[in-house]
Order: sequence, then C-alpha cells, then structure tokens
Amino acid sequence: MKNLLKTQPKGLYLLFAVEMWERFSYYGMRALLILYLIQYLFGNLSKETATQNAGCIYGWYTGLVYLTPLIGGYLADRIFGQRKCITAGMIIMSLGLFVLSISGINLLIEYSFGIFMVGLFLMIIANGFIKSNISTIVGLLYGDDKQNRDLGFTIFYMGINLGSLFSPLICGTIASLYGFKYGFITAGFGALIGLLTYKLGEDKFLLDFGKYPHKQNNTNISKNNILTYDEKRRILVLFILMFFSIIFWLCYEQAGCSMALFAENETNRIVYIFNTYIKIPSQYFQSLNPFFILILAPIVSCFWTYLNNKNKEPNSIVKFTWALFLIGISFLVMSIGGYYSHEHLVSPLWLIVAFFIATVAELCISPIGLSLVTKLAPVNFASLMMGCWFLSSFIGNLSAGTFAGYYEKIHHSLFFLFLACVSLFFSCLLFFITPFLKKWIRNC
Repeated sequence: MKNLLKTQPKGLYLLFAVEMWERFSYYGMRALLILYLIQYLFGNLSKETATQNAGCIYGWYTGLVYLTPLIGGYLADRIFGQRKCITAGMIIMSLGLFVLSISGINLLIEYSFGIFMVGLFLMIIANGFIKSNISTIVGLLYGDDKQNRDLGFTIFYMGINLGSLFSPLICGTIASLYGFKYGFITAGFGALIGLLTYKLGEDKFLLDFGKYPHKQNNTNISKNNILTYDEKRRILVLFILMFFSIIFWLCYEQAGCSMALFAENETNRIVYIFNTYIKIPSQYFQSLNPFFILILAPIVSCFWTYLNNKNKEPNSIVKFTWALFLIGISFLVMSIGGYYSHEHLVSPLWLIVAFFIATVAELCISPIGLSLVTKLAPVNFASLMMGCWFLSSFIGNLSAGTFAGYYEKIHHSLFFLFLACVSLFFSCLLFFITPFLKKWIRNC
C-alpha cells in the first residue's frame, strides 16, 4: 500500500486536505440542518407539517448543491479555469455558514427564515464553484494513467469522508451544548481553514493544472468541438448510468433526513459510561458512514488492485449494479428496525448495520463514478460532463428530501421497505443491460 501511495501525484494530497475541510463544513452544517428546521425555524408548527416543510427545503438544498456544479463546470471550462472557481467557492461557503449562524440569533427571530435562506443560497453557489472543479483537477493530475486514477479518486474520496467523520461530532456537540448557531460558526471556520490550505499550496503542488480555462490550455484539441461516434456512445453510457445513480442517491441521501429523524426519535441513545447515563446526540450517527469509509476504502482499493492484477476486476458498470443491490439491503435492515420502533425505542445497531452496508454500496458507485466521468468524457468537456454527473445527484437528493417529507405520515417500516424494493428492482434492470453498455465503453 505504501508503494501505491508513493506513485500518486503530490497535488492529490493537497486536494485531499482542501476537500477534507470543505466537506467538514458542508457535512457539519448538513448534520444540523433537518433538526434546525424542525426544532427552531418550524418549531411552532405541528410535527407532520414541520417535517414535510423541512424535508422539502432539505431536498431542494441538497439537490441544488449538485445542480450548480453544472454551471460552475461550464464557467471553469470556458472563462475562469478550475483553480479560480475553487477559491471563489471556498470564500462564499464560509460567508454562507456565518450567515446561517446569524439566522439562529434569538433577537432576529422575526427575520430568521429570510436570513437562513440567504445563507442557504450562498452555500448552494459555493458548492457549484467547488464540487465539479476540484474533482476535475484530480482527474487532470493523472493524464492517461487509468489504473492509478481509480486509486487516486478513492484516496481523494477518503479526504471527503475524513472531514465528514469529524464534522457531525464536533459541530453536533457544539450545537447541542451551546445552540445551533455555534455549530454553523464552527463549520464556517472549517471552510476558512480549507481556503488557507488551498492558497498556500496550489502553485507549488498543482503547477498549471486547472489554472486556465480549457480553451486557453488545450488549443490543439477538438477546436470545433465535434464529437466522434465513440465519444457520443460513451456520453450516452454516462447518461444511462446517471439515471441509475438517481435511484441510488434517492435512497442513500435518506441518511441526512429520514434516518436522522429515526436516530433522533426512534433510537435508544442512552449509554452508561463511568457510572453515568449519557444521551448521545443524534448527529453522531451521521459520522458512521465516513467512519466506515475510512476503514473500508483502503481495503476496497487494495481489493480492486488485487483483482486487476489477476485480470478479474469487475467493470465499473458491474460495481454500479452491486451498489444498487447493497443499498437495497441496507433499507431492508432499516425496514425491520422501523417495524420494531413502532412499539418502543430500538437499538442503535439497526442504524449501525444499515450505515455499514450503505457504505460498501457507496464505495462501489461514488468514487468509481467520478473516475468514470474523467475517463469517458471528451477532454474539452471535462468539467461540464462532471457537472452533468452531479445533475443526477441533484435529482436524487431532491427526490430524497421530498420523499422524506412524508416520513411522519407513513409507517416507518413501509417507508424504508419502499426504498429497498425500488433499489433492488433497478439493480436487476442494470444487471440485464450491462453487457450492452460494456461494449460501448471497452478499453476505458
């Protein structure tokens, strides 16, 4: 493993650190979002109405942070270059989080919702500038080295999850002890640290990668932007896989909404430590997924490398199929837990097992998908296609939040069972069409 790490470009580890702090800010805020909406902004409404309103806002927010990268990718490719977009995004993200903290000041309760929406808008814009462009630079670092690129994206993905691991613990604890606004402030400082890290290392470790717009940096490639027949087929495969990734994200993004509510209201969070009973903040469960990823990502990377050396590594599309199947199994687990929660608080093991299985599923689709886009997309449309890839996450997240809004109106067991059945059905569908898709992306 040490030899594999040494072969990676140094710029990868800078982007690893920047993405770690950026995701610390994003997931620290997201861990608080649904509870902040229900308990503070909509605290005067009925539980069902508050949940539905909160689910709608949550869905639009987590969806739009995946839609705006389409715009950010286009601006980077054509006008600014990826590096300037990342800088702008980190600045705007820190501002957005500090605005969110202002919305939690009791003296401004009359204006809280308006201030909150301004902060949320800034967060959406910030993600648009950062998300597709930082992933694109990771791909640019590897050139034609396809095998190392997959490993590089998995390492990069660990940076995402390292930030995601600590942010719910830190921001959740501070919000529980001192109030939501201090949790948002903590996330804002994380974004500032990420910005400082990036500016100190970008020229040294990234060289000219992502410094200029594509039209300035690649004057000899596809000047007329006409796509070949093979390029068109590969783009078509990407769009087909985007459809299946929508189903995955519809299920997976329940982690921050319906599963967060399950942790808050249906899970026994009392633990006995040092002769004292302590109630664990429900936000802590948001750290389970990144915790499992940090443990499993190196194992999965080595496993893929081992299979590749034996010419037995499954195709990216096969990995997608496994992702849909496993996320379905995780919600079967949640469905059983939901059945028992109707009578009494249930063990946290239901959530732990579900998050573990969902994590394995995520490792089969998310880093693989990012890598696949950089392989299949024509180089002069790299950031734009990365933005299109995130478009599927927009639809999936929006659907996840909208569906989660009905969590209090449906028996929780049936709620989770529906998600399980949908994902299992589409995993079977993808399994049957995989041979056709593989022919279109051979040698990639």
